[in-house]
Amino acid sequence: MKLELVPIPVTDVDRAKAFYSEQLGFDVDVDVQPADGVRVVQLTPPGSACSIGLGTGLSAYEAQPGSLRALHLVVTDIEKARAELIGRGVEVGELQDVGGGVRYASLEDPDGNGLVLQEMSWRTGDAF
Repeated sequence: MKLELVPIPVTDVDRAKAFYSEQLGFDVDVDVQPADGVRVVQLTPPGSACSIGLGTGLSAYEAQPGSLRALHLVVTDIEKARAELIGRGVEVGELQDVGGGVRYASLEDPDGNGLVLQEMSWRTGDAF
């Protein structure tokens, strides 16, 4: 069993698509309108097996925009990832070291959905 898609509730699909693709660097896999009033956009972070979904007209996208919390984006070098995102205009919080080789930095999408950069020092190479 694999988790492959996490729906993200947003108010403006085009604005969210631009944020996730242009500022966070996610790949746009799908952007279709299969029926009147229905739009499905799927984006995948580089190197990830799990994608996010944005859209309209389907119950999967009916949650309150901004209600998602702590979607973890796992990185091998949090300082580098944080600096890269800041360079793309993303507001990223300060690094937090919670011990045990785990560090975090928080950010939000334009609707206030919460994302977290996470670095776990032991997850490198094949362990990542």
